[in-house]
Amino acid sequence: MKPSPISPTIPLDQDGVHHGFLKLPYSRDDSAWGSVMIPLTVIRNGAGKTALLTGANHGDEYEGPVALQDLAYRTRPEDVTGRLIIIPYFNTPAFRAATRTSPIDRGNLNRAFPGRADGTVTEKIADYFQRILLPMADVAVDFHSGGKTLDFVPFAAAHILEDKALQDACYAAMRAFNAPYSVQLLEIDSEGMYDTAVEEMGKVLVTTELGGGGSSSARSNAIAKKGLRNVLIHFGILQGEMQIDPTLSLTMPDGDCFLFSEGDGLFEAMLDLGDPVQAGDVVARVWPGDRTGQAPVEYRACRSGILISRHFPGLIQTGDCVAVIGVVER
Repeated sequence: MKPSPISPTIPLDQDGVHHGFLKLPYSRDDSAWGSVMIPLTVIRNGAGKTALLTGANHGDEYEGPVALQDLAYRTRPEDVTGRLIIIPYFNTPAFRAATRTSPIDRGNLNRAFPGRADGTVTEKIADYFQRILLPMADVAVDFHSGGKTLDFVPFAAAHILEDKALQDACYAAMRAFNAPYSVQLLEIDSEGMYDTAVEEMGKVLVTTELGGGGSSSARSNAIAKKGLRNVLIHFGILQGEMQIDPTLSLTMPDGDCFLFSEGDGLFEAMLDLGDPVQAGDVVARVWPGDRTGQAPVEYRACRSGILISRHFPGLIQTGDCVAVIGVVER
């Protein structure tokens, strides 16, 4: 197996606070001997668990980068027992371009695992995490939100797993994050996901969807910061008391939770995020974009629950996700 071309500019296993980069050589038209420089902070203080913390897996999602930049700036070695590996801009090329996928190779980092050491830039980043960083970790927190095309109620999530002991550990970490909503998440496109790579190694994973629309808010950033601190306290890496507020537990039993557009047009939301939904309710309408005097297409919920996600832009295309329904756990 080929060695990774990525190298850290700081030590990963020494006590103290170290700020630097993961350096990936990348020759291109404007820089013959250039590199992709992925910002990295490692904070270590003796023996203990390792948390691998990532944001901007998709480059237009911002709560994670905000929370992780804040953690890297404020945390001192004496605050930590064990090690924090902090990477606020996981997919740095996408983050710098404010796009979901990398502008270099159009790679979706969250569909690129396990990656390849001799592959594209995105595949090389995935390979380094798969073979170098993930084996070091006990817990991974990977922040997501809806980017420019979706909006979500703020939730932390964990997956239903065959390994029930690992599933229980992931659920406990999700509950510790303590977002306003906690979701047993059903993935509709899980091939090559970072989540899967983490879980297949037997590591605890917490992921999120904290908002969307290609920005963040004071509220969503505060949820990210509180949740991150809670998880690190839960694992004994930071000290202190967790801040626990009410959370609503939701599940996604099957594909009936999702609605997809079957045509292009003008998107009209009929419900707001967090609103209750009954099976058969009109969740959204799509109006023709090229004429008047024609009825809109109605999209109705297939099951009862709560609207946890919706299409964000004013225009929608065939195949776009219209809405997602979460079912309240009883």
